[in-house]
Amino acid sequence: MRIVIAILVGILTLFQYDLWFGKNGYFDYKAVSAQIIENKAENEKLVQRNQMISAEIQGLTKGFESIEERARMQHDLVKENEMFYRIVKENK
Repeated sequence: MRIVIAILVGILTLFQYDLWFGKNGYFDYKAVSAQIIENKAENEKLVQRNQMISAEIQGLTKGFESIEERARMQHDLVKENEMFYRIVKENK
């Protein structure tokens, strides 16, 4: 009887090995889950960057004020005795 139980335990252990360590097992699942979380965080950063670029493009295509502001800020095109104020609108 003990031999039968030992054989059954051995077979059960073989099945469990595939579940935990085999292809698409528990540890592979955990690694893929961590990679998915990492990719979602990176995608969120890219979405925010794309929104900023889109807003900047729309600002440049709609009016000359944004072009003037960009030239003044990036290339220091402020005349002598001139004060340049940048007013930032608060998003609500």
